[in-house]
Amino acid sequence: MALYAIGDTHLSLASNKPMDVFGGGWEGYVDKLREGFAQVGAEDTVVFCGDLSWGMSLEEAEADFAFLNALPGRQKLLLKGNHDYWWNTASKMNRFFADRGLDTLHILHNNCYQYGPYALCGTRGWFYEEKGDQKVFKRELIRLEASLKEAGERKKLCFLHYPPLYQGYRCPEIIALLESYGVERCYYGHLHGGSHRLAVEGLQGRVEYHLVSADYTGFRPQKICE
Repeated sequence: MALYAIGDTHLSLASNKPMDVFGGGWEGYVDKLREGFAQVGAEDTVVFCGDLSWGMSLEEAEADFAFLNALPGRQKLLLKGNHDYWWNTASKMNRFFADRGLDTLHILHNNCYQYGPYALCGTRGWFYEEKGDQKVFKRELIRLEASLKEAGERKKLCFLHYPPLYQGYRCPEIIALLESYGVERCYYGHLHGGSHRLAVEGLQGRVEYHLVSADYTGFRPQKICE
């Protein structure tokens, strides 16, 4: 049994927005995802760090969910990304998954999940691209803290869509929450192409950071632990 993370699958199986148009590493990315998941075992857990599907509604994203559900892994935890326009209330999403037999998909939102000695926490996060919307920012802080609080005294791993730090940018409020709740490692996505070189990885302060965008990891989920 192992734990993995990957972000930004950007699936478009029933909508007309494939990522192949960006060329380079994105060419044939759906097949690359299938191949990358060959390392994942039937009993493993995978956290998806947002931007999963270009679908504009749950119904439009259903083919993408079915693709994710069919990939290896017993449990897939889904975070919201800035392009997940299909996102809805947790109860509606969970009901949608249950009604369609998408039984490996679970929402990570205002909650946490246990994996061995770890609590898996997370939310979308915050980035300067949000153009100063303080209501959104405060909601994300509340959601992140709710997830971290639910973890109690367990060891904590945190998953975000937006990077909490970036060359030339830091989100001190999110970083402060990660450190005050004793998060060991934080995994994030959102950064693509030329932005990869600006990612901050490794130990910063008391938290270790890792970029797991699909085009950064070669469309292979990054193993976190056994």
